[in-house]
Amino acid sequence: MRIAISSRSGCGNTTVTRLLAEKLGYTMINFTFRQMAEERGVDFWEFCRMAEEDYSIDRELDRRQVEMAMAEKDCVLGSRLAIWMLRDADLKVYLTASAETRARRILRREGGTFEERYRQTVARDSNDSARYMKIYGIDNTTAEEVADIVIATDERTPEEIVEIIAGEVRKRS
Repeated sequence: MRIAISSRSGCGNTTVTRLLAEKLGYTMINFTFRQMAEERGVDFWEFCRMAEEDYSIDRELDRRQVEMAMAEKDCVLGSRLAIWMLRDADLKVYLTASAETRARRILRREGGTFEERYRQTVARDSNDSARYMKIYGIDNTTAEEVADIVIATDERTPEEIVEIIAGEVRKRS
């Protein structure tokens, strides 16, 4: 079974993808902008700015992720656009959380101030949405139309979210 999990930054996508893959014994695929920036020796935020003008960055990232997923029989692909890009996914999950919750999570992970992380989170949401629409014609604000399950993560632990998804996997198996 191929499972696609998408969200905006700070919703817990990477953690949930990792925990779900471990629980199910599936391959985890979570190739990110952060990893591509490291591969190229570029600061993450600079790399994000580069992607605003160079759409080949998104296309390469998305292509590589789908190729990795299609090479596996059982996997969990976690990415911003996984539910759109992995068209043949057996289960498509979208995670949500408020901008405030996401900014607090990013603050814990990366430091800084809440105001700075909140501003970056809202700006990144807007930039990502505009870029996805320009590149692919994807409106990532309407994930509910594409996802099989939408899970609000604000008040849930990653383990609780994994249990919800694992329950759906059991139903479909």
